[in-house]
Amino acid sequence: MNPDTPLQLLGGLTAREFLRDYWQRKPLLIRQAMPGFESPISPDELAGLSLEEDVESRIVLEHGERPWELRRGPFADDTYQNLPERDWTLLVQAVDQFVPDVAELLEQFRFLPSWRIDDVMISYAAPGGGVGPHFDNYDVFLLQGHGRRRWKIGQMCDAESGLLPHADLRILADFEQVDEWVLEPGDMLYLPPRLAHFGIAEDECMTYSVGFRAPSAAEVLTHFTDFLAQFLPDEERYSDAGTAPVSDPHQIQQDALDRLKALLAEHMSDERLLLTWFGQFMTEPRYPELVAGAEVEEDEFLAALEDGAILVRNLSARMAWSEVDIGLMLFASGQSRLLPAHLRDLLKLICAADALHLENLGQWLADEEARKLLHELVKQGSLEFADE
Repeated sequence: MNPDTPLQLLGGLTAREFLRDYWQRKPLLIRQAMPGFESPISPDELAGLSLEEDVESRIVLEHGERPWELRRGPFADDTYQNLPERDWTLLVQAVDQFVPDVAELLEQFRFLPSWRIDDVMISYAAPGGGVGPHFDNYDVFLLQGHGRRRWKIGQMCDAESGLLPHADLRILADFEQVDEWVLEPGDMLYLPPRLAHFGIAEDECMTYSVGFRAPSAAEVLTHFTDFLAQFLPDEERYSDAGTAPVSDPHQIQQDALDRLKALLAEHMSDERLLLTWFGQFMTEPRYPELVAGAEVEEDEFLAALEDGAILVRNLSARMAWSEVDIGLMLFASGQSRLLPAHLRDLLKLICAADALHLENLGQWLADEEARKLLHELVKQGSLEFADE
């Protein structure tokens, strides 16, 4: 994608302009980002997903005795018959991983790294429904899919921002409104991290939330050091050979800290290990149990492709690739593979193509490394045959 091409999705801004002026800086309202948008899923279908065991869903109600109530799915068949006529919201997480037509919406956001995208959450709200004033620690695009929602925008928040006492919901105690818009189908609002916002349904409405993965510093340090520790022998320890005599045996001297920092730096600065961990972490599926491999022999796999079978990415799988000093790395659903440099175009194809088949795989099926990679991805579950 040309970063200097104006995009309808961004109201005529180019990707370069949006990333420079708005991304992680300030909100952007885009009227008719997707003109004539029609929701690919109905309220009844969304409610049906919330009955499924594998789907994360919540209902937030606002009412008198308990100002905010949270109920967690999966819900029973009669749940929606017993809800009030207004002031409640159903939220269903990762709908893109269950509904292919919803997953297709993410193609509109390819001006951003695909490995940064988390999921598409869809909310359905009865009139007056909302989840209270709050903030998120990640970027989000809010696409209006049906009906109208009023969005109130507030202050920038942080860990010190006061919250109402609630065991399950993070609702701001103080909301300082600075702007307000009503969104209609096809309109979209971009919000940077930590910006307070409050959405209220004007009428029966559905909103698509495209959220992004943003690991915290604590997650990075914890997970990377755990990963790193797998490669370090127990014999490698803090050492102070050649240390000078100390005047006070109870004092920790600066040279001890210098040795400790050197020990950490030696391993923390290994870029190949850092990339390997990061690629695996950022492609870890939200629902690993949905990335189930297929037990198929390589000759059967190749015969199927030659007979016209089509491979597609598992909706729950995530993929990315990168370069290292000794070749290429493919990251697929939390796993990594070191591959020879001549497979670069194949990796791009695997990560980007809607489907893989005899026509676009072509010469790759004559390459042993390429055949082996495709077969492994099917056995792992990141790729699957379209009719499965």
